[in-house]
Amino acid sequence: MVTLSRLVAISCFLVCGLLVCGLTAYADSPTSDTQIEIGKAGVGAEPIEGAEILFDGSRERLDEKWTYWEGPRFSSSLPIKWKIVDDPIDSGTVLMTDDPVAAGGLYGTADVVTKQKFRDFRLHIEFLITKPGGNSGVYLQNRYEIQVLDGDKTPHGMGAVINETESPYEAYAGIGKWNSYDIVFRAARFADNKRTEKAMVTMHFNGQKVHQNQTITRVWGGPNSGIDGDNDKNGNGITDAPGGLKLQCEGHEVLYRNIWIKPLDLESADTDLEFVTQ
Repeated sequence: MVTLSRLVAISCFLVCGLLVCGLTAYADSPTSDTQIEIGKAGVGAEPIEGAEILFDGSRERLDEKWTYWEGPRFSSSLPIKWKIVDDPIDSGTVLMTDDPVAAGGLYGTADVVTKQKFRDFRLHIEFLITKPGGNSGVYLQNRYEIQVLDGDKTPHGMGAVINETESPYEAYAGIGKWNSYDIVFRAARFADNKRTEKAMVTMHFNGQKVHQNQTITRVWGGPNSGIDGDNDKNGNGITDAPGGLKLQCEGHEVLYRNIWIKPLDLESADTDLEFVTQ
């Protein structure tokens, strides 16, 4: 005979089991933005599962994953003229933004961009500026610049979402030291060819959160800066096309290493996912 107490115990077991199964299914669901693994933030952060290694220090990876962006001011030619040099701090080799056609700050003449194009993503990239005033830039979707510029603390300066935020200069490690950007980016959304939601970014600079769910209004710098730069004189002619990760060459010795990216699908307008800081 099954007693009442035994029935209650069985019912509790079944209910608890269903709840656990439900929670497990939610935790494993790829559609839940809050469950996305984004890993650690800071210099030396290792690629998370499923990440694409964009640069590992080798010439082979550079040629495999990157090419020149052939914008209206493009003046170089393949193969990429940027140099693979020894890491000045650690072992291994790194990438130097050295193409003579960009001397004098002629951005757009020799910028490099990934062959793969992206919408939403998690990005890790490390850079080192060798001399005062060193200048480059990290372009999300080859549209939106995160500035790399020693000595500039203005909204056009180091770590700024260029011209749209203040420079978080206090997070910068300085000349001759490795720095890192850890970025979660959500592309602009469109309906009937009209932008309905602006691009959004959260960024950690050397492990410190400096931008949180920052919307990006426009493309800055004109047609030589990136895609969509010539669609509207005010930079508002943004389209729905995905774009590559671009690194800017301005004739300065800026080094890059440990570049990896993972495509995401962020349904909600929230890029403020939880990093593990080092």
